[in-house]
Amino acid sequence: MTRHIDDLLKRFVSRCGLIVLLGLCSLNVGAQDPDRQDEASVKTTSLERAEPDEGLNAAMEKYLQSAKDKKLNIQSVMVLQHGIVLYERWLNGGEPQKPHVLNSVSKTFTSAAVGLAIDEGLLSLDDKVVSFFPDDLPDSPSENLKNVTVRNLLTMNSGHDSEPSRGKNGESWTKSFLAWPVEHEPGSYYCYNSLGTYMLSAIVQKVTGQKVVDYLQPRLFDPLGIEAPRWEESPQGINCGGWGLYLKTEDLAKMGWLLLQKGKWNGKQTLPEEYVVEATRAQVPCQPSWIRADKVAESGLTPENSDWVLGYGYQIWRCRHNAYRADGAGGQYIIVIPEKDAVVVNTADLQDMQAELNLVWDYILPALK
Repeated sequence: MTRHIDDLLKRFVSRCGLIVLLGLCSLNVGAQDPDRQDEASVKTTSLERAEPDEGLNAAMEKYLQSAKDKKLNIQSVMVLQHGIVLYERWLNGGEPQKPHVLNSVSKTFTSAAVGLAIDEGLLSLDDKVVSFFPDDLPDSPSENLKNVTVRNLLTMNSGHDSEPSRGKNGESWTKSFLAWPVEHEPGSYYCYNSLGTYMLSAIVQKVTGQKVVDYLQPRLFDPLGIEAPRWEESPQGINCGGWGLYLKTEDLAKMGWLLLQKGKWNGKQTLPEEYVVEATRAQVPCQPSWIRADKVAESGLTPENSDWVLGYGYQIWRCRHNAYRADGAGGQYIIVIPEKDAVVVNTADLQDMQAELNLVWDYILPALK
């Protein structure tokens, strides 16, 4: 009997030792093979990949060569179709895991925050901007200023004849905006207005009690697997709204795909569909920031040769080929092409942004089947 118990104990210890040994081996393999761990985490946060066909590969080679010939300093390009990344390339200092300054692409993310706040019943498109900042108003606000709405800020039709500039010497940026003359009736005159987007950021912070980057974290960034977004702030602790957001190339592709799916992500409505539809259509006539609305006719820009005169939505530009885009100085783009079920993303450091878009239309668009 004693011998039988001893045998059982030996088998038990032997099996336990084997289990422990296997566990240790498993841990050791994981420690020695970090790529396996990376693959596991990437699958939960990254877009699906597939090999491009020969036609797209050839087109991308021509695209990159043309960019080089034109001295266009493109730092990354990603092509997404049917929700799958078919091509990605980083060059000229661009890196997959390095967040890039987005400049005015930031505006589209601020617009998303406005849409979410509207959907949650915290504000409306027709709310008057002055109602949010009673302590920052000039002594005698004009009737035009009093009639500026959230919708006017979104469409850059607040009525300013020139773009307002932010406060100096620590002055409140909201106060600077509200002090700027509003020469035109709101809704009647397009004037590119980054400080107006800052006002949208300030309004979202007012009604939610959170900075835009924090408000978007559980509602947009977390569902899309966008990690550690960084957004610059004003001296008053408000995200800049119209600029200052840093994200990776793939993060931008995710945002483009979300917009293309009318706000739906993995079967869940992440942004309100009605807002996305309105945000991405032409709400008002527009022109580049460096041209006045009354000078477009003499500028030579037409819907056939320019992607800056095809209409503006809610912090989103319409493009040729029935496309639309988020657009940032220096060549930052999220280009959504519904007719091809595709998204093209660029980060760059260049001046001629129309030439950069022309490359997409000349090489990438025809290769998308």
